[in-house]
Amino acid sequence: MFEDFHEGREFAFGDYLVTEAEIRAFAAEFDPQPFHLDEATALSSPLKGLAASGWHTASLGMRMIFDGFLHRSSSQGSPGIDELNWRAPVRAGDRLQMSARVTSARRSRSRPQMGLVGFAFEMTNQTGTCVMTQANTIMFGCRDEGA
Repeated sequence: MFEDFHEGREFAFGDYLVTEAEIRAFAAEFDPQPFHLDEATALSSPLKGLAASGWHTASLGMRMIFDGFLHRSSSQGSPGIDELNWRAPVRAGDRLQMSARVTSARRSRSRPQMGLVGFAFEMTNQTGTCVMTQANTIMFGCRDEGA
């Protein structure tokens, strides 16, 4: 519920192992750039090897956010993503985790039954390298509509 998220709250979740097959399958379907599909092409690219599409990485992040806390919350969606940055390539064999920090929390003025919670998310791999950051707001139902 909205009331469970206060500014400064931090938590971590996720543990996702990325495979080469899923990197290629996602790329073939949604981002068929050669450096996401072909190792030789990828080696000569700025990525220096086969790497997941950034959109694949963002999708994995959404899954980890859902599994980490969203599925057991009063989430009412999001008005959008304010910032999304791909910091380092995600490779086959990477084990990904997410951390979240609440950056803001306020009750909606126009819909008092809903609160808006700002988050800063960071995805890291098994070495602690940051591979993605994301900032966005999520809307949550409130326990007490009149508070």
